[in-house]
Amino acid sequence: MSTPATGQSTTSPAPATEKTNIVKVVFASLIGTAVEWYDFFLYGSAAALVFGALFFPESDPVTGTLLAFGTYALGFVARPLGGVVFGHFGDRVGRKKMLVVSLMMMGVATFAIGLLPTYEAIGIAAPILLLVCRLLQGFAVGGEWGGAVLMVAEHGDEKSRGFWSSWPQAGVPLGNMLATGVLFILAAVQSDDAFNSWGWRIPFLLSAVLVLIGLFVRLSLEESPVFKEAKAEIEEKKQTASHLPILEVIKTYPKEVLIAMGMRMAENISYYIFTVISITYVTTYLGADKDLILKVLLVGAGMQFVIIPLIGALSDRVGRRPLYLVGAIGVGIWGFVFFGLLDDMTTGSVMLAVIVGLVFHSLMYSPQAAFFSELFGTSVRYTGASVGYQLASIFAGALAPIIAVKLLGDVADKDTFSVGVYMAIASVLTIVAVLAAKETRASSLRHDRVVRGAHD
Repeated sequence: MSTPATGQSTTSPAPATEKTNIVKVVFASLIGTAVEWYDFFLYGSAAALVFGALFFPESDPVTGTLLAFGTYALGFVARPLGGVVFGHFGDRVGRKKMLVVSLMMMGVATFAIGLLPTYEAIGIAAPILLLVCRLLQGFAVGGEWGGAVLMVAEHGDEKSRGFWSSWPQAGVPLGNMLATGVLFILAAVQSDDAFNSWGWRIPFLLSAVLVLIGLFVRLSLEESPVFKEAKAEIEEKKQTASHLPILEVIKTYPKEVLIAMGMRMAENISYYIFTVISITYVTTYLGADKDLILKVLLVGAGMQFVIIPLIGALSDRVGRRPLYLVGAIGVGIWGFVFFGLLDDMTTGSVMLAVIVGLVFHSLMYSPQAAFFSELFGTSVRYTGASVGYQLASIFAGALAPIIAVKLLGDVADKDTFSVGVYMAIASVLTIVAVLAAKETRASSLRHDRVVRGAHD
């Protein structure tokens, strides 16, 4: 267990030991997060490409896509519930156990999607089963994010928390890169008929292998030392049975939950427009082949994987708030440029549209893990961070594809300006939330209003 340094660090092997431990924790969180988000993004990509025709064949292409995104959105509705449940037990029994359970649940749901019969085979039961699997995915990923980032944040030191905590965030584009990469390879080697018939199932079934790898790595983790301290204090000062994290978050940290939700709006909405909606726009509205946009998204995910830790390190120097503000302002403006670049349909213009959009997104997403971790006390941190993060997803990421497609309107008379306005409104909400938040860079995580009372 680490304590603040009071002397020369060269006389003790502790720093080297701590570095080894944090690297191990980061790797485990990164791999597990990448696997879970591979599963989650795979559904979004499949919803944009094939689920409309396979599970809602009675509808026209745009309506079928909307219905597919409807099941996609319901996965987000399950995320806050997953955040509450996993957060509750994560704050009571530990972060590690909940991370293992969430990964197993996600793996089972995703593998099951790969085995589902389509509407043509079993009728209305097909989309119902698809919905059940999607709800399980959402519930699992609702508990994933909070546990992954907290394990890293609570193992790391204060001065470099932004850097280390950003690595689980990098697991998200890594998972997206894996999902998009598999789809891109299949699209390149298969005909459209073969992909629509059975090829789309392969990436879902492959998730079983990735889940096993993730479980192997996560089971080797040790519990967070900061959590162990908080748990000992709770056991000493009051009955463990009376520790109800969700009620304590609502009573003690209501402002922080609202700030976290507001900070998520521009980040979450912009991401799904730059990724999922770009697929729909290029293939359905522009009538282009899916290969170009999948290739660009693959490059964009790779770029994000590289720059997210770099931005995280920068947040340790200049603070979380300045970077977040630049990102929020950027996506608010870029929303009016994005679709015009896609309309050009050249590799360069599409690449520019997606890459710049994802850079602005990364300026928010990278420091977010450390920022949210620093907002809440240890005894309710899993619950508070998860609820703030996941509850916003219902209003942001869940509805973003549906609202964007509705705003775009008919294929023959698309309205991209309205989507730009939608992103600008989300940007304003996030800017207000960031301005309402205190700068948390280099603050101690050993604070807790629930256990020790308000002193921060």
